[in-house]
Amino acid sequence: MLIEEYAYARAGLLGNPSDGYFGKTIAISIKNFRAWVRLIESSELRIVAQDQDASEYRSIKDMVEKISMYGYYGGVRLIKAAIKIFFEYCRENDFRLGEKNFTIRYDSTIPRQLGLGGSSAIITAALRALMRFYQVDIPKNVLPSLILDAENVELGINAGFMDRVIQVYEGCVYMDLDREYIKTHGYGKYESLEPKLLPRLFLAYKPALGKVSGQVLNDMRIAFERGDSFVVKTLEKIADIAEIGKKLLVEGDKEGLFEIMNENFNLRSRIMKISNSNKKMIQIARQCGASAKFAGSGGAIIGMYKDKDMFSGLAAEFDKIQVRIIKPTI
Repeated sequence: MLIEEYAYARAGLLGNPSDGYFGKTIAISIKNFRAWVRLIESSELRIVAQDQDASEYRSIKDMVEKISMYGYYGGVRLIKAAIKIFFEYCRENDFRLGEKNFTIRYDSTIPRQLGLGGSSAIITAALRALMRFYQVDIPKNVLPSLILDAENVELGINAGFMDRVIQVYEGCVYMDLDREYIKTHGYGKYESLEPKLLPRLFLAYKPALGKVSGQVLNDMRIAFERGDSFVVKTLEKIADIAEIGKKLLVEGDKEGLFEIMNENFNLRSRIMKISNSNKKMIQIARQCGASAKFAGSGGAIIGMYKDKDMFSGLAAEFDKIQVRIIKPTI
């Protein structure tokens, strides 16, 4: 029996990057892009790498171009981490997996290294496939924490809860990631919000800006962990934006949402180095009359637009700097 599972790209709507620092955030899943995993029973356990993760190249130039586009780390390590975390969860919870093995394949249409949750999507899809294959039920609120462990503990990736929660729950989710609550329960407080409450949104991204998000966030992590008061207080303000945004969404206050989306980026820019290319995307969006903030760690932005004429104007201006724009399907 062939098992196929998916997980979608995601964007932080409000509150990110406080999700990595016990804050609050609102995120959306984006069905325009997805990662998939296919698993079938086999005599041996086999992980089949996708083409861009293979270790054979036409030439040195081909290898360097692929590294520049996709980075040094591919999906195989993500699949291995997912399998290990799944096995350990089952062992700790007395689930007997038996002796059967499988061949697992993966692929993704999620633009890589642009802060859209590509890595966590592969792990999420893999864990869903493993759960079906071995008929193991992992509670929905526990699953994001396992995905985070696969990245943080197993792979040393600097990551927060947001990607994993929204890719498990899908749609639009408000997350309260209170430190003490997570310490007690092992997961945060997750509340699904009705997607029809959302305003008109655009997502814009520049493939040439690809980078490893964990590395981008390292400086902020170091400052937070040493108790830098400016960084800590700014992250608290960013978290408050998500809480305010939840209220504004329910009330249908689009003008208020427009303003706090911009403020989210403005606060972030005080505690994080932002490249000129990333700043340019934000500037163009705002010059066109849209709001704009990072969807993740950089390389992609999300914002509100008012009508089709504004969207057309955004598309025309972004095209001049090789930026792609879509209307996200949530």
